[in-house]
Formats: sequence, structure tokens, C-alpha cells
Amino acid sequence: MRKTALCVAAAGLLLAVAPVKAHHSFSAEYDSSKKVSLKGIVTKVDWMNPHVYFYLDVKDDGGDITNWALEMGPPNGLQRNGWTRNTMKVGDEVIVEGTLAKDGSKQANARSVTLASTGKRLGANSSETTNP
Repeated sequence: MRKTALCVAAAGLLLAVAPVKAHHSFSAEYDSSKKVSLKGIVTKVDWMNPHVYFYLDVKDDGGDITNWALEMGPPNGLQRNGWTRNTMKVGDEVIVEGTLAKDGSKQANARSVTLASTGKRLGANSSETTNP
């Protein structure tokens, strides 16, 4: 019985630590010297901890469309900046100012998002905004 209780406790501890490992520092993934401005259509919004992600179809000068992944801050931080789950929806056109991923992928850390339909600009509460 004691051995079973220890195994259950150990498994619980491992599960509790797993989300912490998923969190990363800004500088580990993004290059603060590589700024990017993107305009496109929102294809997906994942409103969850530890960071909110949204995906954007961006058309280049040649007419080709590329889907970008954009990371924002945690949901509670975004809510303090005026965001709700419904602020940005699939199909919305947005303009994003951000920082490119170090690995060259189509991923960026969003600093601000402007809704094209209203011109409303919201801070994305990304890791970089805490260290301007």
C-alpha cells in the first residue's frame, strides 16, 4: 500500500511539473534584433496557458499565402491589456508587429496587434513588452 501511494505521489509530482517545462524564455526562442510586420487573416486562435497563440494567413508580393504562428502573452495578462476571448476571431484581418523566431520558421512573438476593421491597437503582452 505504501509503495502504491509513493508511486501515485511521484506521478502527480511529474504531472504538476510538466507545464512548467513547456514555458520558455523570450531570448531562447526569438531574436530581438529581427523585427517583423505582418498583415493577414486570422485562421485560428488558441486561448490557453501558458501563452495564447494565433495563426495568420499572410500573402506575399507574389500572391503566395503562408500561415504564420504568432505567440502572445498569457491569457490573464492579455485580459489586463483589454483583450477577451472574442477580441480577435477567425476571419479577422489584423496587422501584427513582432519579433521573428531564431530558427527561421514562420513564427513570431507578437508585441502588438491592430484590428484592421476598427484600427484598434492592443498590446500582445508578449515577453518582450516587459523589457522594451
